[in-house]
Amino acid sequence: MLSRPLFRFARDDHNIPFLKGGKIGLMTSAVLSLLSICLFFYPGLNLGLDFRGGVVMEIHTPRPETPAEVRAILDKAHIDTASVQTFGSPQDLRIAINLPRGPQQPGQTNQTIDYLRQVVTTSIAGVQIEQADAVGASVSKELLRNGILALVFSLAMIMIYIWIRFEREFALSAVITLVLDLTKTIGFLVITRFEFDAVMIAAILTILGYSTNDKVVVYDRIRENLRKYRKMPLAEVLNLSINETLNRTLATSSTVFLAALPLALFGGSTLTGFATVMLFGIVVGTSSSIFIAAPLLLLLGRKRLRPEVEKRN
Repeated sequence: MLSRPLFRFARDDHNIPFLKGGKIGLMTSAVLSLLSICLFFYPGLNLGLDFRGGVVMEIHTPRPETPAEVRAILDKAHIDTASVQTFGSPQDLRIAINLPRGPQQPGQTNQTIDYLRQVVTTSIAGVQIEQADAVGASVSKELLRNGILALVFSLAMIMIYIWIRFEREFALSAVITLVLDLTKTIGFLVITRFEFDAVMIAAILTILGYSTNDKVVVYDRIRENLRKYRKMPLAEVLNLSINETLNRTLATSSTVFLAALPLALFGGSTLTGFATVMLFGIVVGTSSSIFIAAPLLLLLGRKRLRPEVEKRN
């Protein structure tokens, strides 16, 4: 009895014609990605301090202070405050401020930290400075460049891996699908205004890895069915493979989604953004495995993967 799962998303004999919605899925995905690219240029990402430069200071106050009270103190001192948040307890606050705009002068970052320290200690009696870190403008540009290079390198390695393991058409369709997933995630970041920092780079790389694993499972079944049903048209092979892996795809996605959901709801300011982007990436990656990757493979591989069947038809 326990050899069969108690819950399945679809019946064993289901045959959903996913490929019939392939063109609509591709067009919808392309339009959303184009809109996301437009949002990337305007209004653009809300860059975090990692990428735009600034100072982060963590303080412990003798009595609970609200972020609004601390922000009012900084505004009165004409400090360009990016954010003031509590963490851990109402007495622990994290202050993030922007560095002055324009070319940076030698020692300017240290002067900014010293001024912030002076304002905080004179305005809040008994405050303790727990930590003060700064990211200079040149360092932030280098971090942003390295983050973009990490994404490009990751996509290149994924394409090489799938090309070696499967065939060229599989690799191209996978990378195009991942780029569509990536652009939509960027658009989601612009709309939600989550800060784009090093943590978000990690979230996007995690999404790429998860989405790739999802597609490799479907591709494995497609390859098996291509060998098993040699006279079956490619579209039917793709549809059959998606249906056969549907329960596994949805079960895995649901498990990861439910694991990340508590972090998004209760993870606090540090983890909420990361977990929310992960949730979005899981939904996008799962839907693209079903509706985008296979139709792309059909377009790219119709003549090469099933040449004799396509000639006969």
